Amino acid sequence: MGLSLEEDHEVILGQILETLTVERADVLVIAGDVFDRASPPNSSIRQFNRFLKRVAEETEAAVVMISGNHDSGDRIEAMSVFSTVSRVLVRGIADAVETPLVLSDEHGEIAFSALPFSYEYAAREVFGDEGISTPADVIAAQISAARAQVPEGVRWVVVAHAFVAGGAVGETERALTRVGGIETVPSDVFDGADYVALGHLHKPQEVCANHIRYSGAPLAFGFDEAGSEKSMTVVDLEAEGVEIRTVAFRPIRQVRSLIGAFSDLLAGTPSEDFIQAILTDENPLIDPMKRLRTTYPNACHLAYDRQARAPETKALGNGRIAVTPIEMVGEFVKVVRGREPSAGETAIVADKLHAAASGEEQA
Repeated sequence: MGLSLEEDHEVILGQILETLTVERADVLVIAGDVFDRASPPNSSIRQFNRFLKRVAEETEAAVVMISGNHDSGDRIEAMSVFSTVSRVLVRGIADAVETPLVLSDEHGEIAFSALPFSYEYAAREVFGDEGISTPADVIAAQISAARAQVPEGVRWVVVAHAFVAGGAVGETERALTRVGGIETVPSDVFDGADYVALGHLHKPQEVCANHIRYSGAPLAFGFDEAGSEKSMTVVDLEAEGVEIRTVAFRPIRQVRSLIGAFSDLLAGTPSEDFIQAILTDENPLIDPMKRLRTTYPNACHLAYDRQARAPETKALGNGRIAVTPIEMVGEFVKVVRGREPSAGETAIVADKLHAAASGEEQA
């Protein structure tokens, strides 16, 4: 959007600290994405570090944190170097030995396994398994490694970053798989866990069972999330079963979509909210965004309703829309060579596309 969210994040981080104190929380779980890119601004890194310092100084909560697909695993892993091993588990890079953080409460011990996000090619090297080809394979390998380290009879919490089948996806989640792959993970891969804290999907939700849950993003990051409530999940892990509550966040600015004639929107109630304006005017206007920002200074997207009514998306081949780059390449090969690309050709294309995407994220 090109607008700073530092103040918005600061308010939410303060509310998280307040909740940790009021609830007398034993553990703060952060299931990735900590940042929204591999190389976040220095101001964001400093802000998050200040938050972690306050968690350590002002609350009794331990911290369990993993990297997500938006993060640099190395950057998150570096945060563990000076951590108190008995109270902090920070994981940025997958490991064949998944040592848990073991804490105790009135019901006994609880083992926390933190499984950082990993692409398939990296997991193959870590686990020495060339058969790993999907995110489900990665998670299965991590779960197997983690389960081997959990003491017998101990309650088990798994923290992972994945797209579990059945979850409701939004418009801003980045794909987890390499180009053209299958990114969903079946929920039964977590069998045996007493609670599964998931990261990746922005909407707070449970998936397939009440003990498998996404806490969601702390702020709305897309206009498809307009009107949705963001929250923090509070989990009480009993001797058997879990009790789950949510504590709603109170953002200082909302995300809203406004639809109407330009003159009507311009005459609307001034607001600091993040605004998407969809104009019903049939004729194009001169510099409408600049003029709208006199009423809505944080307006960040503008479109015309007529554009939605007349999509220009063109189909390839048999009329089906090619939705991924690798499918588009496949359609091109069919047109030029009159045949489907071979498995070897597809693998080469996938490798090159993945390398290009990785280079863009690190630029």
